[in-house]
Amino acid sequence: MDKGLLIVISGPSGSGKGTICKRLLKQMKDISISVSATTRKPRVGEVEGVNYYFIDKKEFEKRIEQNKFLEYAKVYGNYYGTPKEKALEQIESGNDVILEIDIQGALQVKDNYPDGVFIFIMPPSLRELKNRIEGRGTDSKEVIAKRMESACEELNYAFQYDYVVLNDEVEAATDKIRHIISAEKNKAIRNKTLINRIKEV
Repeated sequence: MDKGLLIVISGPSGSGKGTICKRLLKQMKDISISVSATTRKPRVGEVEGVNYYFIDKKEFEKRIEQNKFLEYAKVYGNYYGTPKEKALEQIESGNDVILEIDIQGALQVKDNYPDGVFIFIMPPSLRELKNRIEGRGTDSKEVIAKRMESACEELNYAFQYDYVVLNDEVEAATDKIRHIISAEKNKAIRNKTLINRIKEV
């Protein structure tokens, strides 16, 4: 294979994308998760380059102007973004990079890096999604209502992804994504170097 894959995974809050990504990282070699940059202050226990790259607002805005992010957004007064150079360095060296991101960010990435593999995690049902969010015990009824409203809207974006994976059981969903990654790695267009080398023999 010529280079690694950029695997973009997103879906509604509570769909289980974070859990799936953690399992993929444990089960697959030569794969890493993209570390975002942010202008917010580090929280207790957070490590530079592991949880986030912490930079100030002025520097972040400078990098926006220089087109150094695959995507970025401003949330509650702070910027968050995916550094383009670090992700592409990994991909060019043959390693796969997972980007767990919200839907708006994923659509930005699709514009900036259309060669990515875009996977939408689908909950079994809206009722189950609500049960998962309520089960966290961290959100008020008002916040849960807003999350459910957003989830209904976000499901409409599934058709803009390459694949949809139903997460009714985490291990099964993880296996499906592993098979998607394997199939993508074997596409002819991703194996030009191999094909040309064999032609020369």
